[in-house]
Amino acid sequence: MATAMAACAGFGLKAAYLGCVGNDHNGRLVLSEIGRHGVDTSHVLTRDCASRFAVITVDDSSGERIVLWGRDEALNIRRDEIDRGLLESARVVHVDDEDQEGAIAAALIARQAGVPVTSDIDRITGRTRDLIAAVSTPIFAQHVLPAITGESDVERALRALRRSHPGDLCVTLGSSGAAMLAGEEFLHEQPPAVTAVDTTGAGDVFRAAFIYAMLSGYPALEKLRFANAAAALSCMRAGAMAGVPSRAEVERFLTRA
Repeated sequence: MATAMAACAGFGLKAAYLGCVGNDHNGRLVLSEIGRHGVDTSHVLTRDCASRFAVITVDDSSGERIVLWGRDEALNIRRDEIDRGLLESARVVHVDDEDQEGAIAAALIARQAGVPVTSDIDRITGRTRDLIAAVSTPIFAQHVLPAITGESDVERALRALRRSHPGDLCVTLGSSGAAMLAGEEFLHEQPPAVTAVDTTGAGDVFRAAFIYAMLSGYPALEKLRFANAAAALSCMRAGAMAGVPSRAEVERFLTRA
């Protein structure tokens, strides 16, 4: 989420982060970094615990990575700690599935105020279907769709979800780009060819770029094209937030792609 918000700010959006960090060096580092990228951190809560951390190994030949992470449940946010005014005043609310109860609560508050909600859905729990139902535009990691629909084919999986969800449905497909069910139209967009250095954070950058394109009124296929290009650019640099491109960089990249 920190990377996604930093990317939103990099694309020129006014971004704020609502969540919790620990009162340790990692927590202070996260706040410093996203603040340096232009993200409003005034709504962040500090817990008396360790911040979420990850050890990431990157394959030098492909840029693919393995993430080993830990997260204290004390970092979950209670419904009564959620700033309703912040959510209700937003143009878009973006949630992930690290703290599913908090994400569902935030999504429902925003939806009740008529604010669209996007999501990063990367894992399967007993509350995943409730999270999908709570958001207006779920964006799935590739491995989630077969697990919740029983369909290995991307289009069939999205159409299976359509039976219970009326909104746009999007899935990231790694080196194969991304696909989307917009209404009843299935769209698949391949990404620009790049030499990947580090894929860490590419999915977060994709989601931020998708949000930017959505707020800018891009047609469905152009949303995928812009988000794919942003994610591809981020893979050409090492690091998550360090790999976040600017909107101008993405636009220049698209003119050459």
